[in-house]
Parts: sequence; C-alpha cells; structure tokens
Amino acid sequence: MERPNYLEQIKSRIDKSEAGTVFIPSDFFDIAEAVKVNVALKRLTDGGALRRVMRGVYAKPRYSELLKTEISPRSDDVAKAIARNYGWTIVPCGDTALNLLGLSSRVPDIWLYVSDGPYKAYETDGVTLKFKHTDNKNEVVGISYQTALIIQALKALGKEKVADKEIRMLSKRLNRSQKQEMLLESRRVTAWVYEYIKQICMEKSDKAGF
Repeated sequence: MERPNYLEQIKSRIDKSEAGTVFIPSDFFDIAEAVKVNVALKRLTDGGALRRVMRGVYAKPRYSELLKTEISPRSDDVAKAIARNYGWTIVPCGDTALNLLGLSSRVPDIWLYVSDGPYKAYETDGVTLKFKHTDNKNEVVGISYQTALIIQALKALGKEKVADKEIRMLSKRLNRSQKQEMLLESRRVTAWVYEYIKQICMEKSDKAGF
C-alpha cells in the first residue's frame, strides 16, 4: 500500500491559498500528525514555499509589485492565527478596530485586541500585537465578529464622539439580516453603546437585502 505523501498534500493546500495567508500547524492536522506536520512546514520554509513569521506561525510569501519586494503578512491575519493557535476569541479594539472598519486611516502603532485569553504581547516584523484579557464576555464571546468589532469601534470613539458620519458609515456595511443579528447579539452590552447600535440599525443601507 502506497504511503500518503504528507508533504505534497500540505504543499498543495498552501499553493491553493492566497499570497499572505497565515498558517499554524494545526491547520494541517487533518492531513498528518503534529510531528510530521512540523517537519513538513520546516522543509517548505527552507524551500521558500512558506516564511516563518514567529514560532508556530507561518505565511505564504506575498510580493508587492509596487515596492518590488516581499512584504509581511497582514498584522490582523497574524493576530488571528495566534488566537487560533491558543483557542482564544479575539476582537480588534481601539485604533485597530477603527482602522479595520474604515473609520480611521491611521495605521495603529500597536495592533490591539480584547481577548478571553491572557494578557500577551508579540513582536513580529516590527509590529507589536497586544492581547488584553476582558471579563466582559458579552462583548467578545457568543456574538458574531462583525457585531463585536462594531461594539469595540464605538467604544474607541467614545460616548460623546460618535457622530452621524460614523453611524452612516457603519450602517452601510450591514444588510438587513446583519442588522437584525446585531440588535439581538448586543442587547447585553453597555447601555450607551446599544443606543448607538440601534441608530446604526435604523439607518437606511445600500447593501443587498434592502
């Protein structure tokens, strides 16, 4: 009986992914056991099919035609891979949430996340990723990523600084079903945040579903 070629199967999955995709070993545990996966990832890294971002985190290389050089994977993708590796639920917060939602063009100096995991910080490619533990599980666990991200963005703006512009911008990101979902999911969040969520969900939207 022919033995499965684990290296080729792992490489095939990587080849089919987009440039910049971030992986952790457990993404391949359906193909082979941990020891074999780690050996395969090292070989693929040595061969240039992957680059090692940090311990236990790898990325498919991506090239910038504009800069004429290889560029780092997206910081948010690396953060999600770290969280996936440890089984944490994370949500961007502060300036990170505002940037990802298009409410701010400022690229954060520190990519900050609230998490149901421990306080942790990582340095990768000159970028700092910080995870801060929260006991307020209503804003992180058991709700959709979209709802959680908008909650954190509203908190980053602050109670007195959420303007009609932000309400409209957030509303346009959601269709009818997403708004209904967000209203249900966010009923137990801070009262002033929920009031803004209701305004977002009452705004007319250009997205499909209306």
